[in-house]
Amino acid sequence: MNLTSAAAGLGFVKMHGAGNDFVVIDSRGRGAVVTHGLARALGDRHRGVGFDQLAEIRSSDVADFALDFWNSDGSRAGACGNATRCVSDYVMRGAGVSAVDLVTARGRLRAERREGGVWVNMGAPQLLWGEVPLARELDTLHLPLTGDPAAVGMGNPHCVHFVEDAETVDLAALGPVVEHHALFPQRTNVEFASVLGADHLRMRVWERGAGVTLACGSGACATAVAAHLRGLTGRKVRLDMDGGVLWVDWRSDGVWLTGPVAHVFDGVLSADFVAEQA
Repeated sequence: MNLTSAAAGLGFVKMHGAGNDFVVIDSRGRGAVVTHGLARALGDRHRGVGFDQLAEIRSSDVADFALDFWNSDGSRAGACGNATRCVSDYVMRGAGVSAVDLVTARGRLRAERREGGVWVNMGAPQLLWGEVPLARELDTLHLPLTGDPAAVGMGNPHCVHFVEDAETVDLAALGPVVEHHALFPQRTNVEFASVLGADHLRMRVWERGAGVTLACGSGACATAVAAHLRGLTGRKVRLDMDGGVLWVDWRSDGVWLTGPVAHVFDGVLSADFVAEQA
């Protein structure tokens, strides 16, 4: 989906991974076109297309492609695991390959199509307070906040709470309070997880810049890492989310993520809509 002329409008793809939904704009072969204004307008589910995150694909000299992420409020997102999986699936299908390397703000990542789906290596977790980042030096596995949460960075910050029953958590009330807490200078994603069985978690999420979402790939990675470090699970974990099931495998070379991928439809934004956001 490429912009061929001003009159043609701007092509996009709508995808989702376990209900975590994205607009994908393929800008390979041209400069990036997404701005704060365009991302925010597109993210409006009434006046735009609607998404949790927007992913813009760019050409790269050091990998198969590069990816930039935007939240629905128009802010930048440093990482997005489900969007990375979806875009990797889109690129691999288009190129007829089973593996790709990509570059995000997180660094160089690897995605591979294996039996069971597309796996992406989200890199090593960031466990030091300055990496997450936090506002001051603290034990990242036990933050001095209600609920004794853990902080984990996956290219974006996460605050993971382990609770008796994630179903009963009021995400809309608690999520924004934690997201904007002074401990998180870049705000934070907020996860609530409960143990269902051996290596099996129920997780719900409030994403910074997006609010309640049906799933979060980087959040699944952060939660699985925190659960293992707390002694609640092994290194390979199933996470049941509101929108579906994700799997995380924390290996020696990084935290690998997989789950369902859906290509919903292709569309074209009108030239007038795009021009209004310029």
